[in-house]
Amino acid sequence: MKMLVVGGGSGGHITPAVAVVREVLEQKPRTRVEFWTDRRYYKNVVKITTEIGMRWGSKEGMMGRKGPYIRVRKICAGKFRRYAGWTGKDWLKNWTIVIKDLIVGNVLGLFGFLGGILQSFWRLAMPGNRPDVIFLKGGFVGLPVGIIARVLRIPYVVHESDTVPGLANRLLMKHATMVTSGWGGLKSERPVVQVGIPVAAEFKAVTETRQKSLKKSFGFDAEKPLVIVTGGSQGSQNMNLAMREILPELLKFTSVGLIAGRKWYEEMVDLKQYEEWDKAKLRSNFRMWEFNTTMDELMGAADVVVSRAGATTIAELAALEKAVILVPFERLPGGHQMKNAEGLQECGAVEVVPDEKMQVQPGLLLEEIRHLVRSPKKRAEMAKKLHNEAKSDAAKHLAEILIGIGENPRTAKKRAVTA
Repeated sequence: MKMLVVGGGSGGHITPAVAVVREVLEQKPRTRVEFWTDRRYYKNVVKITTEIGMRWGSKEGMMGRKGPYIRVRKICAGKFRRYAGWTGKDWLKNWTIVIKDLIVGNVLGLFGFLGGILQSFWRLAMPGNRPDVIFLKGGFVGLPVGIIARVLRIPYVVHESDTVPGLANRLLMKHATMVTSGWGGLKSERPVVQVGIPVAAEFKAVTETRQKSLKKSFGFDAEKPLVIVTGGSQGSQNMNLAMREILPELLKFTSVGLIAGRKWYEEMVDLKQYEEWDKAKLRSNFRMWEFNTTMDELMGAADVVVSRAGATTIAELAALEKAVILVPFERLPGGHQMKNAEGLQECGAVEVVPDEKMQVQPGLLLEEIRHLVRSPKKRAEMAKKLHNEAKSDAAKHLAEILIGIGENPRTAKKRAVTA
């Protein structure tokens, strides 16, 4: 069987896709796999697949002594930029963003999209290149591939992590062989199978002993509570600025680790004054990273995690069984982060501090963190409820669906829909 996997535009689309590839190769080691992604995430995909024992190059589907080969390729993609909930004042205040992103960015995005259409047709129509099934994890990078797959009658499966699908997935779902979802309640014209959100096998609950060991490995005091704050691989400017305001007070009662993000790290270097070292040993209770490649270990060490409300990150935190404060960004198109957070808040699985409220009153985030740090019982109850929302077999279930469709599209589709 030959399978094509497409994901990009966000790290939240890459890690679940790689988890599914890993599971497919566990079940069917001789599967020929190609992974297409945009230029920005190409190195990330190569790095992740290499770290988990896959070899990359032109020999996809072959087995070597170091594990299976997977071919990683770049594909053109174009993003349609929008800003939800902006008022007239916002448009005037952010006129440079309007020119750079909404006008220039969208014109370039159109050319990227058309390039992706041509590239997809050239690759998929070539003799011997046609895959048996395509897995589209989400994001704008998959749209041109899905359009050409429909033209060439190649079956494809869409996975939507959020409760509200993005524009690209809304278009792709209309003609998908099957639509799969991370959370319940996803609306689609096609049958939807809820499988959960695939996460890497490394994301799993740790024992108290293991948690203390992880704290020590990052230089923190094993006996002191630890709060990890992350805005994702690119970072969150608003979360960083709030941390700048409340950090001195936070450090009075907890250790803090901050993922400032690749985009905003340089803007936050002044916080390094709180990070004190003596001969390679951390003497303070604060550390800041641009990004950390072992997020499973870093978040595993935490007692409380403060995070954006992306679906993949939530699924990873659920697998780790952590007490979580979500800071959803309300102005994303469709408001999917807010809806992700609200659903979990209603069942008591997380605490929520909306981004706009945090910007006006950073102290709201400080008080939520203080409350959880000082309430071990509350943390345990929340962590358990969030963990109950996780589906540990999501990658396995998706792998079975993809293998089934790749080997027998009609039979597999009927079996999965009635499951």
